[in-house]
Amino acid sequence: MKELEKNLSVFPLGEKNEAYAEYFDGQSYLSVLSKEQVFIANVTFEPGCRNHWHIHHASKGGGQILVVVAGRGYYQEWGKPARELHPGDVVNIPPNVKHWHGAAKDSWFQHLALEVEGRDTSNEWCEPVAVEEYEKLK
Repeated sequence: MKELEKNLSVFPLGEKNEAYAEYFDGQSYLSVLSKEQVFIANVTFEPGCRNHWHIHHASKGGGQILVVVAGRGYYQEWGKPARELHPGDVVNIPPNVKHWHGAAKDSWFQHLALEVEGRDTSNEWCEPVAVEEYEKLK
């Protein structure tokens, strides 16, 4: 791994994301930054890596916030076009919305993932992003 790729931002790369590997296409890394008050994790995606469609369920509150810190990637909600993401972009993901996020084909991508506190929260992992749809992205 090149030095630039190991040090994408001021946040640590973390370890290979083995615990959730079955829900990602490609290699991701996870570094938990905070478990107190607000759960915050730094998630790093190698080029072409993306997570599967998923939903952050909650009966009240909940959802997720992404803060892009390095690279170029995408976020897409079910039934909507993908949104290209760059450092400084913030994505507010409401609860109960099916979505995915990950790196562009030619770029590393890193974001902070903040869990919004809610009631009756759970994550539902769904199908992978269709390769033919992902390949259409720049």
